[in-house]
Amino acid sequence: MESEVAIPAFAALAQATRLDAFRRLVAHGPEGMAAGELADRLGVPANTLSAHLNVLARAGLVSSERRSRSILYRANIDQVRALVLFLVADCCGGEAGRCAPALADLLPDCV
Repeated sequence: MESEVAIPAFAALAQATRLDAFRRLVAHGPEGMAAGELADRLGVPANTLSAHLNVLARAGLVSSERRSRSILYRANIDQVRALVLFLVADCCGGEAGRCAPALADLLPDCV
């Protein structure tokens, strides 16, 4: 991932409602969540959430799919993975042991 892609993604997440919506979509998994349900759970008006979801979509962090009268949103896990890898790509300076504590915190059941 290049900085030109990472910076808009970080900027999109640098707002409380967008960050909350994104985290909720990540937690909800690949089945996604209807925009109305997400707005209800976050306690924000649907039109406000729609604007926030558009920012996240432009940054490549979420995708949407129309289902009948609803719009279903999903977190783009591939983009999330690329963003995390962008952040930690050089964290260990060639010494894998230096990254072990961070990996243990991220993946406690895997390390």
